[in-house]
Amino acid sequence: MSFKERLFLFLSGVFLTALVLGNIIGTTKFVNVFGLTVPAGVLAYPFTFLATDLICELYGKKRAQTIVWTGFAMNFFMLGVMTLGHLLPDARGISGATSTFESVYQFMVGNVIASMIAYLVAQTVDVHMFHFWKKLTKGKHLWLRNNLSTTASQLVDTTAILTILYYANNLGNNVNTFGDVLPLIYYSYLFKFFFALFDTPLFYLGVWVLKPKVHEDPEEVWG
Repeated sequence: MSFKERLFLFLSGVFLTALVLGNIIGTTKFVNVFGLTVPAGVLAYPFTFLATDLICELYGKKRAQTIVWTGFAMNFFMLGVMTLGHLLPDARGISGATSTFESVYQFMVGNVIASMIAYLVAQTVDVHMFHFWKKLTKGKHLWLRNNLSTTASQLVDTTAILTILYYANNLGNNVNTFGDVLPLIYYSYLFKFFFALFDTPLFYLGVWVLKPKVHEDPEEVWG
């Protein structure tokens, strides 16, 4: 297997792992990160944008969009496996934490559905905006298309998922009005925004190191 294919599999693995992990833990716990109150699931999610931007730059738009759809399908595959575990009878006396499994499952259903609606829209926005800015700048200003595509798509994602979870009554007893949701959207987006700025040097480093090793033109080979 070529380096190009191994690299693609690695980036895809990072993307899918971060996506599924983020949806499993979701809003089961909110944590404090440098004074920002954010869902624990959001800690993994920004890595999905870094991975898709690298795939966009190295392999082209169609390959990146394929990963978006694969991630969408894998989350429902994960939900299906969890549902099967929920429906099958409990082997009492052997199960170590049935109540924990059921609690995570009940919470995860709403998270996955809400997240996938938001995710599909946001990741599609990310891929299309990345290539829009790439064409507009004629392949220059890598930092610009990386940051503009990521920050815009993360705003879409953050607003959508927390709004859906609010109306699904999946945000806890202290969130009683939509006004209570707005600070959560603000803090979550602020965390993602600063991460997007932080991942810019990582993105540049990745492109600088990896692009020379991906010999063919990604737009020609991958479309």
